[in-house]
Amino acid sequence: MRFLATLRPQTNRPAGLHGPPAPTRAASKPESRLACQDRTRAGRGADTVFVLDTPRRILIIRPSALGDVCRSVPVAAALKAKWPDASISWLVNTPYADAISAHPAIDEVIPFDRKGMGATSKKLNPLPALRFMRELRNQRFDITIDAQGLLRSGLFTFATGAPLRVGYADARELGWLGLNRKVRVPSQTHTVDKMLALLTPLGISCNKPDMRLYTTPEAQRAINSDNKLEAPFIALAPTSLWPGKRWPIGRFVELAERIKSLGLTAVVLGAPGEEEQCSPLFELAGVVNRVGKTTVGEMMALIERAQLVVANDSAALHMAVGFNTPTVALFGPTDTGLVGPYQRTSDVIQHRTPTDILDHKIEVSGLEMMRRITVDEVWDMLNRKINSSDTSMQKETNLRNAEA
Repeated sequence: MRFLATLRPQTNRPAGLHGPPAPTRAASKPESRLACQDRTRAGRGADTVFVLDTPRRILIIRPSALGDVCRSVPVAAALKAKWPDASISWLVNTPYADAISAHPAIDEVIPFDRKGMGATSKKLNPLPALRFMRELRNQRFDITIDAQGLLRSGLFTFATGAPLRVGYADARELGWLGLNRKVRVPSQTHTVDKMLALLTPLGISCNKPDMRLYTTPEAQRAINSDNKLEAPFIALAPTSLWPGKRWPIGRFVELAERIKSLGLTAVVLGAPGEEEQCSPLFELAGVVNRVGKTTVGEMMALIERAQLVVANDSAALHMAVGFNTPTVALFGPTDTGLVGPYQRTSDVIQHRTPTDILDHKIEVSGLEMMRRITVDEVWDMLNRKINSSDTSMQKETNLRNAEA
């Protein structure tokens, strides 16, 4: 028998969530309990904390984008640390499932076919979406956390029917409508800390977020068996969906030529369809082209193996943070305090003026900011990191983990 909790904070008695059938009400003892501690006053205020003593099933909804999925893993790690016996599921866009499938805190990956479901919706066929949402409801989650904050993720959150549905009070596209616990986060909060703030109603605080990513044995074997990756290499990630976030490709070419002088190989990374952005690099002798030739999991394993990653603001950058791989991060029209590599500001090269417009969708101003970054300063930072004893020990640890 399932008991749905009424989410009205009560300081003197819990409301039941799940429990087996019982012969009498007095003998009933629910397996999960929703208790509330209000530090300031009765009622649902900002300081109200809902505590599930033994939640059985928790769902994280963070379908995209790939870089955001990678840097959302501290949410799963913190939940598992709080409730090690709970089963944690993650709803993610199907192409990005590899990013989280090997994570020890995640028990189930729920793939979401965004492209396929979107195509059927355009044909006015809502049945696939309705079936998907019915399947979510049948999972009987105790807690659902909407870490995306958009209309679609809000619909999925509501569809779960979880007694506790947590998300952002200012979720865009009316995504907050399906929530029964809305969290307000200051606007000038880094996106990682913003997602972790969603755990505060559960009584979870996280002072040291666990950003670690994990790769599958299959992905590790694929990279370890690639004979072009036997020698030490530096990964270059020169692509971005937004032109205003791209460092000029000619400067990546010059950097790749200098990398050869170190006796290292330059390996170029990117997604399918991004080959044209990188084509000048492929003309250099010795450059290894892996653009569109790896799965997401294999790209992660490659970044884990790399001596260093040079990247625009992209998924590859956030993967590198998750593997503690040394990084040179090239930023233009985005606020690194909000979306930069988490707690690694020393990895960033960016030149801002008081009049700059921080909008990556404005190509002209974005490219102008990216052109301020010189090859010499990127080269200098690369050399400092490569020659650092900390970097050598860090990569030895990463390689041992990858080969384990």
